[in-house]
Amino acid sequence: MTTTLDARNLNLEDVQRLLKFEEQLNGSITSLLCLESLTDFEQQELSQISNLFRSYYAAGKISEGQIKFLFLAPLMKLAGFYHSSIKITLEENIADISVEDEDTNIKGRMDILAVSKTQERIVTTPFWILVIESKNSSFNALEGLPQLLTYAYKSLENQTSVWGVTTNGMDYQFVYLQQGNPPIYQLLPKLDITRSESSIELLQVFKSICQL
Repeated sequence: MTTTLDARNLNLEDVQRLLKFEEQLNGSITSLLCLESLTDFEQQELSQISNLFRSYYAAGKISEGQIKFLFLAPLMKLAGFYHSSIKITLEENIADISVEDEDTNIKGRMDILAVSKTQERIVTTPFWILVIESKNSSFNALEGLPQLLTYAYKSLENQTSVWGVTTNGMDYQFVYLQQGNPPIYQLLPKLDITRSESSIELLQVFKSICQL
């Protein structure tokens, strides 16, 4: 009898066992991405987003919906994701993942997915640019990692790598996933929107991924 699992209920140990992922630590974001300097306008807009987060955070817990609308959406717009060549979907169901050795199916729903529409016209399977998993501000950003890995897993059947990020609004944990036997995910240094230098690097990373 086949067991159906909800990705939201999986922990990291479950994901590593079921999907055979192996973890690598990478202390250098620039080993994978080329980061460009921000313009004065981008830095001003980024400062406003950071200050807004501080004000909401000071008032209490920030919900997952608020994080998506107030912080992720402006960051993605500023980074260039709101472009005609990119399609953004919300609450997208993943294709069922069948784990034959375990007689198990995994279902789930991604928070945010950015897909290249240019690539989509060339091939039948769309090219995933970025997968985002968000949590409310009371969670550690890493608690979204098992879901992120699960959601991005199917994309590795059709492309060699994909970027993901899991966030609680303050901390942003970028993850680089690669095809392989076993598949590999690299954890990059965590970035904090409330710290000036870290927030600048955060927007630089979003911009660089958008331009891939």
